[in-house]
Amino acid sequence: MLKDKHILLGVTGGIAAYKAPLLVRELVKAGAAVQVVMTPAATQFVTSLTLSTLSQRQVIIEMFPEPAGRSQEGWTRHIDLAQWADLMLIAPASANTIAKVATGFADNFLTTLVLALRSPLAIAPAMDVDMWRNETTQRNVEVLRQSGCHIIEPETGELASGLSGPGRLPETAVLLRRVEELLNNVHKNLTGKRVLVTAGPTQEAIDPVRYIGNRSSGKMGFAIANAAAQRGSEVTLITGPVQLRTPRNVRRIDVHTAAEMYDAVRREFPSADLVVMAAAVSDFAPVVQSTTKLKRDGVPDDRFTIELRKNPDILKSIGEQKSGQVLVGFALETENGIENAQRKLSGKHLDAIVLNNPNDEGAAFGGETNVVTVITADGRVEQLPRMFKFEVANEILNRMLPLLK
Repeated sequence: MLKDKHILLGVTGGIAAYKAPLLVRELVKAGAAVQVVMTPAATQFVTSLTLSTLSQRQVIIEMFPEPAGRSQEGWTRHIDLAQWADLMLIAPASANTIAKVATGFADNFLTTLVLALRSPLAIAPAMDVDMWRNETTQRNVEVLRQSGCHIIEPETGELASGLSGPGRLPETAVLLRRVEELLNNVHKNLTGKRVLVTAGPTQEAIDPVRYIGNRSSGKMGFAIANAAAQRGSEVTLITGPVQLRTPRNVRRIDVHTAAEMYDAVRREFPSADLVVMAAAVSDFAPVVQSTTKLKRDGVPDDRFTIELRKNPDILKSIGEQKSGQVLVGFALETENGIENAQRKLSGKHLDAIVLNNPNDEGAAFGGETNVVTVITADGRVEQLPRMFKFEVANEILNRMLPLLK
């Protein structure tokens, strides 16, 4: 998997940087071309000469080439390397660098390179236990995770400070395995394809301040959009109201109501090759939407009735009109899951349906993992183990590739 792959290795300032030479050696032995980028602080822990010797490439530390201005290539090398790489791994990643990457700082070569990066980014945090557990660090890590960065969780054990807890950089074998797993899921096998994804909930207004909605976080749909973009496809993401960052290289369309999503999907559907409908669209909407806030004082008794009407069935509508598109739906069921999903699969003319139950451990609303069963139109039923949602997204795309061909 690593043979002839282009790996950018970012090394930041922390005691765990002493493991970087061994990581470089193993990557090179596996056949990868490795370009090491160091922060100035990292040079206090490991020398650039050591990493240059092992990688057989000059290590990059400074943003500005020496001598300044002599080579045009030097001024654009962060752009050139960003397009050269199959994967970038920052290991170890200090709390400082994590904060910079999460907030878009570009004050050294490494952080500037991250902003220009087109390939997947993996970060292996390493720091003392209290720094790792700090609320700010955890918030920054979550920001990175939501933006599509792959976080390689630190291991628990004895730390350089003498304390014990999470914060250790994983051993080289673990890092190599994760790199191989990530590369296995980033084949450019969707290049030239157009992928349409829906995500998140819809909101149906009752009055100017209240609405009917659901608990969908949108994370599964965003993971699918991110995975498809990393495979080289042109991705359009239609999403209801969510608190998520747009994945890199994804075109985003924001909607609120089911009717707005219906119009957006109908508009984008004809040009798509693969359509994955992961949104949790409201089935019903109020018949009348009050233009002023409804007051409880205006209700004569303890009950208040809202008349509802059915929203348009977006999935069925495009299923009846598809002309060569591969169409994937989602089914959230709490009972009789397989039976209900198969009925939805055939009734809405789908090529596949992804079934999940929010009551299953690891599949709750808003979580980072999911447990799904993929059912295809040819009768296959495959239950997948609990995985991170990005991994689930890639498993779904893997099973759609034969249909696209």
